[in-house]
Amino acid sequence: MRAPMSWLREYTAIPEEVSGRQLAEVLIRAGLEVETVDEVGAGVGGPITVGRILRYADEPQKNGKVIRWVQVDVGPEHNQPHPDFPQGCRELVCGAHNFTEGDLVVVSLPGSVLAGGFEISARKTYGHISDGMICAEDELGIGQDHTGIIVLPADSGLAPGDDPAQYLVLRDEVLDIDVSPDMGFCLSIRGLAREAAIGLELVYDDVVKLPTPAEKLDGYPVVLEHPDCPLFVAVRVNGINPDAPTPMWMKRRLAMSGMRSISLAVDVTNYVMLLTGQPLHGYDANALTGPIVVRKARAGEQVTTLDDTLRQLHPDDLLITDDTGPIGIAGVMGGMTTELGERTADVLIEAANFSSRSIGWTLRRHNLPSEASKRFHRGVDPAAAYSAAHLAAQLLVELAGGVLDPRETVAGAVPDVPTQIIPAELPSRILGVDVIPERVNWILRKSGVKVAADGGNLQLTPPTWRPDLRDPYDYVEEVGRKIGFDTIPSVPPIAPPGRGYTRAQRLRRAVNRAVVDAGFTEVITFPFISEQDLDQLKVPPGTEHRPLVRVANPLAETSPFLRTTLLPGLIGAVLRNTSRGNDDLALFESGSVFFARPGNPAAPIPAVDHRPSDAELAAIKAAIPSQPRHLAAILSGAWRRAGWQGAADPADWRMAFHFAEAAAGAVGLELVRSAPAESGGFHPGRCAELSAGGVVVGIAGELHPEVVAAFGLPARTAAVEIDLDALFSQAPEGGNIAAISTHPVAKEDVALVVSEDTPVGAVAAALREGAGELLESLSLFDVFTGGSVPEGKKSVAFALRFRAPDRTLTEAEAAAARDAAVAQAAARAGAELRAF
Repeated sequence: MRAPMSWLREYTAIPEEVSGRQLAEVLIRAGLEVETVDEVGAGVGGPITVGRILRYADEPQKNGKVIRWVQVDVGPEHNQPHPDFPQGCRELVCGAHNFTEGDLVVVSLPGSVLAGGFEISARKTYGHISDGMICAEDELGIGQDHTGIIVLPADSGLAPGDDPAQYLVLRDEVLDIDVSPDMGFCLSIRGLAREAAIGLELVYDDVVKLPTPAEKLDGYPVVLEHPDCPLFVAVRVNGINPDAPTPMWMKRRLAMSGMRSISLAVDVTNYVMLLTGQPLHGYDANALTGPIVVRKARAGEQVTTLDDTLRQLHPDDLLITDDTGPIGIAGVMGGMTTELGERTADVLIEAANFSSRSIGWTLRRHNLPSEASKRFHRGVDPAAAYSAAHLAAQLLVELAGGVLDPRETVAGAVPDVPTQIIPAELPSRILGVDVIPERVNWILRKSGVKVAADGGNLQLTPPTWRPDLRDPYDYVEEVGRKIGFDTIPSVPPIAPPGRGYTRAQRLRRAVNRAVVDAGFTEVITFPFISEQDLDQLKVPPGTEHRPLVRVANPLAETSPFLRTTLLPGLIGAVLRNTSRGNDDLALFESGSVFFARPGNPAAPIPAVDHRPSDAELAAIKAAIPSQPRHLAAILSGAWRRAGWQGAADPADWRMAFHFAEAAAGAVGLELVRSAPAESGGFHPGRCAELSAGGVVVGIAGELHPEVVAAFGLPARTAAVEIDLDALFSQAPEGGNIAAISTHPVAKEDVALVVSEDTPVGAVAAALREGAGELLESLSLFDVFTGGSVPEGKKSVAFALRFRAPDRTLTEAEAAAARDAAVAQAAARAGAELRAF
């Protein structure tokens, strides 16, 4: 919202010595964000005066242009002697032709400086000495028009030699204010002037003076079919002069407020909107057919809006219609069929109130922000509609010669506002600073709140322009804003004694440290995916990864769902890096994934003016998706680059398993690998399912060639994904550090023959289980096929190390432990001791 100081001063007597920057400090303390204070016209100066055209002559030039050699009366103080004019004049060259003899114009004389630092001097041009310049709007910095010079109205009250600065509003200070969503009433001169008056403790003159009458329908017929429009005011002005110009003062205020002048009728509606905060819409009354009906859109309806765009309407769009169908999207933008045209003589002014929630959804749905929708979305004072409509009608009568139709329409009524009762000491208690009751009373009354003392309580009724005052603590915030949040002492809360990180936090940190130490780099990606991502990952239908949770307002429609796997984000990170020549990658991410609840129930949206009910809270909780924490990594290129030490070592499935084992080892677990029941996006012969304590916790291996091709990844890219919550559920709660034994280790090696498709991890787990407490370590040192090993079998060799804490093991004890391990492997994995 851009607010000229001169306009604010009309409604509150801001002292002349108070600058725009000083007022900005007052408004900032009130909770507004003043981004800049622009000094309009600060660079324009020198002898700029009003002149009257005495005579001119058109002179064609060789380049095809026709210039005018002009004699201008600029007043006795600035005129130079001339034989044809007793009062004297100045002679100028002008390229414009939109003036005639007797017109009043704006003349910049030698020594003046125009917008952009352009200095004026007497100079020779087109065979004449031009002793100054006749100005256009852009040269004075008051507009963009350069099609002709400024011609002042004959009834402007100005004479040659006068200073036009005040009439043209050449100089002003304009506050550029970012209005927060809860202060929508400040999207108007009315609201900002009120805040300035409160901050400076001045008298405020409200522009909204007319009370809204009871429903009356003797004007243009209006039917309200939906409660999202509680009030619709229609006032008609007939016989306006379509050629009537917008007065300079109005054009300047619109321009300084960031709006361009279009036509008088349109400018009036925009001017009143900026002044009161009430958006207006003007219809060509003769283009309307039948009654105006406010209703929701019907299937297949469409409308061409004022930006000349044909829009398909949604059933939730609130519309303004007549017998021809939709003529506008309520509160957002009008339609082309009833717009104010160049020859419109009869104008129907609409001043309505619409649901902020309905308008918010519509403007986002159509991506159609406008000055009107910006205000309706944040809340508009319904009590301002009637006054705003009549103010616009009055301006059309005064400026365009129109006649106000005495018949008018007021459909609906101003909605009631809720009354709150709060303890008088509540602001002091919550803010932590003493605010006496008299001060609280004064602040709230100045804010428009009706205050009635009732013992130790205050009965508060908010004004209609404050839809944000709905809760006792809203009034506390209002008092805090008005006394200034900078006056409230900062007292940091004392942290309660705690017990450090939770178990889950400790385990997550241990895992992250372990995988970073293993050579992986952490990335953080957006948690959004598309159905196409899952298709390209070959995620089979019917799995828990397929039901997706859609984001109501996604950052991008191409990825509107919450992720059920971390791999799409990591794949995107690989593609971004490889596109920039960074091919050797070992990336990981730790984060939540989101699994939809059965039936994918929608969460209710409770009202914000009261605490949600237990049923609403239960429904919200039931709709929250399951959010387990996952850990995933992806590898491509080389793990170790080629160099003097030898050839490159590729980053492949081995490093994926290394990553998983490092993560599991950080929480005291060893993983068991087995062939997966469903490999999904992994290469079926080069991946393994990962288990801990009999619970499947993830999968690791090389990605499927079709997945690699679909995403455009480097060949043989490997990946791993682990369910951290499942992994942590199997992690030991704690442990004891065993004493270091001083007794020697007993070494036993075994070679077992098993089926070729038996996972080595399953054999190792069986050996470990059978060996018992004497087993200190177990490691695989050989896998062999062929030779004396039967076809379809493989030989796996393990080194077993036994040790007792209190004695040296005998050969018999070590052999017994070894034989028990082999027996368990035979029972669990069908292993046979290999004969040599």
